[in-house]
Amino acid sequence: QVQLVESGGGLMQPGGTLRLSCVASKLTSSLHIMAWYRQAPGKQRELVARVTSDGNALYADSVKGRSTLSRDNGKNTTWLQLHNLKPEDTAVYYCYAEVGRWRDGYWGQGTQVTVSS
Repeated sequence: QVQLVESGGGLMQPGGTLRLSCVASKLTSSLHIMAWYRQAPGKQRELVARVTSDGNALYADSVKGRSTLSRDNGKNTTWLQLHNLKPEDTAVYYCYAEVGRWRDGYWGQGTQVTVSS
């Protein structure tokens, strides 16, 4: 069973920078898309950013221009940086990956990010 382990997050200051990482392990086939989603209280889970195996990244409008998503295929790892944090960035952030021929989807356990002074 593929495992995704997130790290980073916690209590952040408005205007600060968030750095999250996600490592995929127990892979038995190719890792395709890696992505970050977030879910704020009372809201649906939403895409933050996603990156293909060849490095093409896509960002949600809410983070475009202040976010960078990078990936190391050799380490099966992706990193999300989110600058100029706002209170509305408060959410549980989840790593997501698609694996194998059928693009099976897997989720990490989530990491809480709270932006507050």
